[in-house]
Amino acid sequence: MQQHPIIAVLNQKGGVGKTTTAINLGAYLAKLGKTVLVVDADPQGNATSGLGLNKNSINNTTYDILIHGVRLSEAIQKTKIVDLFIVPSNANLAASEIELGNIPQREYKLRDALRPASHDYVILDCPPALGLLTVNALTAANFVLIPVQAEYYALEGLSQLLDVIQRVKQGPNPNLEILGVVVTMFDKRTTLAEQVLSEINEHFGDKVFKTIIPRNVRLAEAPSFGKTILEHDKWSKGARAYKQLTKEVDKRVSTK
Repeated sequence: MQQHPIIAVLNQKGGVGKTTTAINLGAYLAKLGKTVLVVDADPQGNATSGLGLNKNSINNTTYDILIHGVRLSEAIQKTKIVDLFIVPSNANLAASEIELGNIPQREYKLRDALRPASHDYVILDCPPALGLLTVNALTAANFVLIPVQAEYYALEGLSQLLDVIQRVKQGPNPNLEILGVVVTMFDKRTTLAEQVLSEINEHFGDKVFKTIIPRNVRLAEAPSFGKTILEHDKWSKGARAYKQLTKEVDKRVSTK
């Protein structure tokens, strides 16, 4: 296996805590003493703004790496957290879905661009869609982490997602594996959440992380301040959950 794990955080449904998971996992891995690179592969640029960068005043982005051949080192930005770096993104990236379509070997563009990365972890925040950007991320990654919201219709669309992962495994990236499924936005006061949780456990078995991410106001508001939960309120329930999840992720990766 590649020396440094590359984790694609992916669910094609929006609003399931995907970016929240990507940036907070990054923050807590950095706190564990790892060097971490978050790659914002979503045209919405939420990971970029969630880590405190102004996505509209940045020169080199994920788009420039994929389409204009800008070197990775020229696109990496520091964040306010020591050892946590980001390749930012903004709305320009949306055009890459069309532009990549005409490029030979198009699904390998991100993988090739990330070759020089020497960080302990690379985390790819994927767009909530199953297009070429997501296929690029899956081709570049060793692992997929799937956040699933504890709500009605949670499992809807997941079979499509698993199908895409399978197709990438059979094609451009045979080494890809699902690292795990994390249940997000869990409200223990509702019977629905409990039902969804048992359905997810039934469906994914030991792939489900023990840590459950609760529905938490502090967690939801942190990105609007351009902060991870570690910076915004490290004693909140949400922060404790992501700290715990990060240890689980790190442990799973190290045993692979």
